[in-house]
Amino acid sequence: MWSLAELEEGCSKTGLSFPEVIIARDSERSGASPESIRKTMGSRLIDMERSVREALSGEHRGKFIGDDSTLLETYGSKGSPLSGGLVIEASRIALAVSTYNASMGRIVAAPTAGSCGIIPGMLFACNSLFPTPREKLVDALVVAGGIGQVIARRATLAGASGGCQAECGAAAAMGSAALVFLRGGSPEAITHGAGITIKSILGLVCDPVAGLVEIPCVKRNGSLVSLGMICADMALSGIRSAIPPDEIIDAMRSVGNSLPDTLRETGMGGVAATPTGIRLKEEFSS
Repeated sequence: MWSLAELEEGCSKTGLSFPEVIIARDSERSGASPESIRKTMGSRLIDMERSVREALSGEHRGKFIGDDSTLLETYGSKGSPLSGGLVIEASRIALAVSTYNASMGRIVAAPTAGSCGIIPGMLFACNSLFPTPREKLVDALVVAGGIGQVIARRATLAGASGGCQAECGAAAAMGSAALVFLRGGSPEAITHGAGITIKSILGLVCDPVAGLVEIPCVKRNGSLVSLGMICADMALSGIRSAIPPDEIIDAMRSVGNSLPDTLRETGMGGVAATPTGIRLKEEFSS
């Protein structure tokens, strides 16, 4: 069975690092060599960097949203933002990349297009404050991918199946685990960073206005980086979830299955069903 506990156990038994265990298991299952897996992840990191660079290079707009990342950058540069510089930078990148996606820019679906800004926001903001060797950034992306694999197997990464907890929530958990790794956290801390994040986002609905990955998706990208970061800090401080991380993922699957269809990417509930949401849909369809 796919589990975070297995990954922790693999580290304990072999003495390998968390990303090394993920790569070894992926190699065993897929038949691909560890070298080729690392090369692929390095390529994904390049693609992610490109999307960030292009997203920040100019103003991008969707059907309903503007360049919120520039507003946040201007605000952050004027003084001392309540959230702190690191969170502002992560949110700025997340907003830019998700808006870039809404304007048909090329992104890395990490794990989905609707959540594409969260992991790059967290990774590259952290790297700007704590410069990291290239290979360790690749390892962090491997960690994020390994967490995502477990979530996909035990629950889902699709908003249509599990609500936005399965998309933006999973991305925040993947990013949290990656940051714990980057900051030298133990395998146990890595899994609990992910688990605490998911536990904090259980039940988040998927309610895209007019069926587009814009409202409320872009703002969720910008806000959930902060959740993933504080959960990473909790795990690094020694805080542990009373509920094992794998059981939290299982609960996420159960909660997703319990959500009515109106709250699973159909655009029939949540903010999509508000008077303004309905009006915007009608304007988009006309």
